[in-house]
Amino acid sequence: MTRSRGLLLIGVFVLLADQLTKYWAEHVLGRFGIVEILPVFDFSLAHNYGAAFGFLNDAGGWQTIFFTSLAVAVSAVLAFMIRSLQAHERHLALAYTLIIAGAMGNAIDRVIYGYVVDFIHFFYGAWHYPHFNVADSAIFVGAGLLIAEAFGAPFLNTGNTSLNTVNKSSDSDHSDRKKSN
Repeated sequence: MTRSRGLLLIGVFVLLADQLTKYWAEHVLGRFGIVEILPVFDFSLAHNYGAAFGFLNDAGGWQTIFFTSLAVAVSAVLAFMIRSLQAHERHLALAYTLIIAGAMGNAIDRVIYGYVVDFIHFFYGAWHYPHFNVADSAIFVGAGLLIAEAFGAPFLNTGNTSLNTVNKSSDSDHSDRKKSN
């Protein structure tokens, strides 16, 4: 299977999982209320008209067009970037794919409903983490992979990278010094 086909399958899987779980949340969970999973975790329906953590939730409607446009633009840029990656940069390709799938999942909600359907909810006592969904989780994991890349931990990358080449030449310099001593 080619890399692009594998990435496409991952993206489609994430997008379908996101949309199916949101459909369930909107049409089934919405009628029955809260499904308690653990004392600190439940599924409960929430509509997010803004961005992350409800930012701009009450902004009057312009944010729907803005965030949908932003999702499409960022997805287009990342898709272009995926095409320009080298074969060994699987880590970045997966990160970009997850971010695209998540952004498009939330953009679909904004177009269909005018809001993003959230339903995953963690809490402890009076503290509540904002509701989120599968798309948000994909974006989070993709961003985490990008952060890992920035700190030099590209665990999916294989092949000769400039870092590997530098380390190998540095190692040979050390062994040459040992021989001369």
